[in-house]
Amino acid sequence: MAKDTSPQCKQCRREGVKLFLKGERCLTDKCSVERRSYPPGEHGRGRIKQSEYLLQLREKQKARRYYQVLEKQFHEYYVEATRKSGITGENLLRLLELRLDNVVYRLGFGASRRQARQLVCHAHFRVNGKKVDIPSYQVRPDDVVALKPGSKAAEAVRSSTDLTSSVAPWLLADHDNLTGKILRFPEREEIDAPVQEQLIVELYSK
Repeated sequence: MAKDTSPQCKQCRREGVKLFLKGERCLTDKCSVERRSYPPGEHGRGRIKQSEYLLQLREKQKARRYYQVLEKQFHEYYVEATRKSGITGENLLRLLELRLDNVVYRLGFGASRRQARQLVCHAHFRVNGKKVDIPSYQVRPDDVVALKPGSKAAEAVRSSTDLTSSVAPWLLADHDNLTGKILRFPEREEIDAPVQEQLIVELYSK
């Protein structure tokens, strides 16, 4: 299974915002964005001409890295979003939010999306009582996500819930029993992804 193995802190520095790729570390003074707010590389502190194309590209890269999705798969999400009724940009974000690894993270069962992805890949979670080990699995309203009974990851999952201050309003989490339910599809204002999806649509529409 393909995955992005590049340094996570450099990804945040390149986009200039916290993407919360390292869980608890991102909340401390050790966060690289706090310590070095300029982009990585030899010319990171230089002045870069902000063209329209560059702004659109950076927004796409930011969204892709935020959800930990590779380029080909991200483009496939965009194509699927264009086929749905409604606003393409909002459809794109909704598809990304409904990935199982993202839902596990949003429920507070993973300290980061990368950890949530690993937990899903190792089959520590069940969807409606059935084994699902595909991070990109699309959940739907009324689906129930629960930690597998007897899972060796229970302690790590409980530690992650301690870092969770709130859960998205379109989800219902039971941190005592380590279960969660998808109440409905998320609305745009309920998605706190730090991206301007319209710039991504403009980039792919060229």
